[in-house]
Amino acid sequence: MHKKVLLLAIPMVLSNITVPLLGLVDAAVIGHLEHAWYLGGVALGGTMISVTFWLLGFLRMSTTGLAAQSFGANDTKQLALVFVQGVMMALGFAGVFLLLNGVVSDAIFSFSQASEEVKHYGQQYFSIRAWSAPASLVNFVILGWLLGTQNAKAPMWMVIITNLTNIIFDVLFVIGLGWQVEGAALASVLADYTGLLFGLICVWRIWTRKQLPSLFSLLEQTTEGLGRFVKLNRDIFLRSLCLQATFTFMTFQGASFGDEVVAANAVLMSFLMMISYGMDGFAYAMEAMVGKAMGAKNKHELKQSLVGTFFWSLITCILLTLVFGVVGSNLINMITTIPEVKAEASTYLPWLIAMPLVSMWCFLLDGIFVGATKGKDMRNSMFVATCSFFAMFYLASGAENHALWFAMLSFMGMRGIGLGVLFIRQWKKGEFLV
Repeated sequence: MHKKVLLLAIPMVLSNITVPLLGLVDAAVIGHLEHAWYLGGVALGGTMISVTFWLLGFLRMSTTGLAAQSFGANDTKQLALVFVQGVMMALGFAGVFLLLNGVVSDAIFSFSQASEEVKHYGQQYFSIRAWSAPASLVNFVILGWLLGTQNAKAPMWMVIITNLTNIIFDVLFVIGLGWQVEGAALASVLADYTGLLFGLICVWRIWTRKQLPSLFSLLEQTTEGLGRFVKLNRDIFLRSLCLQATFTFMTFQGASFGDEVVAANAVLMSFLMMISYGMDGFAYAMEAMVGKAMGAKNKHELKQSLVGTFFWSLITCILLTLVFGVVGSNLINMITTIPEVKAEASTYLPWLIAMPLVSMWCFLLDGIFVGATKGKDMRNSMFVATCSFFAMFYLASGAENHALWFAMLSFMGMRGIGLGVLFIRQWKKGEFLV
């Protein structure tokens, strides 16, 4: 049981941790420039592009769940269709975004209360990163499909290669050529297309080995099962909309407290992303294992997946708590040399120390519900948690940035409680015992 969990989870944890590490490198490269507004601009623009792309993150989650169930049922035709439908949908969304990205950028930044300098560099970053949309969205589908086929090594190398490419170009463009914010954005665009090329090679190898139907034979069948795919994507999209509303509010509200606060929050949010991406590795493993077990209608395998993944997630969260508690201040000092930013970040560090053990449950339960393709339950529980986020912030708003971090901690806790109640209720009814 433990070997199966770790073979899926460890590659995904390792690859996912490189994503916030990439954010830390971005922050470190920009954070050593002479003004805080460069770091604030990258934080604001990066958050906005992440919000826009991750609102479409349902492409990965729905693909993982459906591909894993098709893989467990040994349905090669449906497995191939899931990939084709996902790629077509991703390219469609990317095309719309490229047409409207100027309007989207103006609308988003018009609501920001950040300084003019931060807004200027944020828009500059956003306008360049927009061109990575086709690669980023198709990469979601590729990652989800590869994971659904119980292949964790290919997604791991795909993410690692993407992020290493980004780091190399970051250093070259920002430090070497002095392109500042524009260089950081261009580095990310080139990295996304590098990841896309590697991912397509991985898909082609599995496609050939599994002898899946040819793409031409699938073109006339692309609408088969599309209704279920669209419905699942709709529910996960609404869930993602609620999730990103909280992170967007965190960035914009933090910006209203001053340039040093928004820069400090950018540093701490990089740590939060490290927690999120690390825990998502176990959530991804849960998605793949639960989906496969339900597709194969194997009760024993389903129970093993739940027990094993919860055990190793707990160990990981305890370690993360110790890391932030013991060396959190040292990590802050590594990222920025600006005294005011370091002081602000250290003030709010305790919220990050409490985050791993509180947030663990929501990540794992997300994995269970994605693997079971229960999008409606995910949507409803996320809506309740989002309402609690805004309620907690406004109740404690006098504490300003402390109120923001208190609301975020409450939000993570409510996500876990909501899905936990639904899971226990459905388990007792036998809805998970396929």
